[in-house]
Amino acid sequence: MDQAKQKELSLIAAKARRMGLQMVFDADSGHIGGSFSICELLAVLYFDKMHIDPQNPHDPDRDRFVLSKGHCTPAMYPILAMRGYFPVEELKTFRDIDSDLSGHVEMKHVPGVDMSAGSLGQGFSAAVGMALAARIDKKDYRTYAILGDGEIQEGQIWEAAMAAGHYHLDNLVAIIDNNNIQIDGTIEEIMSPYPIDKKFEAFNFHVITVDGHDVAAIAQALDEAAATKGKPTAIIAKTVKGKGVSFMENTNEWHGNTPDAEQFAKAAAELDAAIAGLEG
Repeated sequence: MDQAKQKELSLIAAKARRMGLQMVFDADSGHIGGSFSICELLAVLYFDKMHIDPQNPHDPDRDRFVLSKGHCTPAMYPILAMRGYFPVEELKTFRDIDSDLSGHVEMKHVPGVDMSAGSLGQGFSAAVGMALAARIDKKDYRTYAILGDGEIQEGQIWEAAMAAGHYHLDNLVAIIDNNNIQIDGTIEEIMSPYPIDKKFEAFNFHVITVDGHDVAAIAQALDEAAATKGKPTAIIAKTVKGKGVSFMENTNEWHGNTPDAEQFAKAAAELDAAIAGLEG
């Protein structure tokens, strides 16, 4: 990936954070920390790797994406809007009672959402089903899912992983957002899933570990996944919860907290400076 493309994708991720911050502040509700840790992952998927057409969101041959950690809509919705699935102006309606942009991803009314999610642990099963359907239907589309590292404490995740490995679903990529923090503390304190790589390997996954904020490394990992035959791939993305805002980073306080006016101004200034630096 050339420098221009890296800069473009990093800028998209930075803008997604800024939009997400505005959404949560305006709604006085939402999940910032885990949304900010996946912005580069979504930018690379939606603006570089996935075979999709915003003008035809139900194309049967499109690649599929499941946000298994479905509460991280402050990242997902800005990415979909920037990609052209719906007007950016609609982000202002986030979590309004009459809005389609609910706090968890919803597939019936939001173009570009392939699976409704929110109850943690369930989205990955849907992704496995999509990948298996492609196999049965002899389709070439690929399926991607982003899972939280706290989410993989759920037993259903491992039932899905067992099925994916058993059926050799090499058209499936699980991306684990390994920011090491969940709502009540670090994942080691709550219920350690480590070693994550060895667990997925035990279920017959090809495993790759990357810096989840390095767009070039993410793209390379996705290319490696596409080239891997006979087994699904798990990409363990090492990320920072609350990435991009100094006082939000690496703390569970900002898992589902909302900023007051002073905190919003400080966060907005930091994110605006990051955007300006990438645009300069």
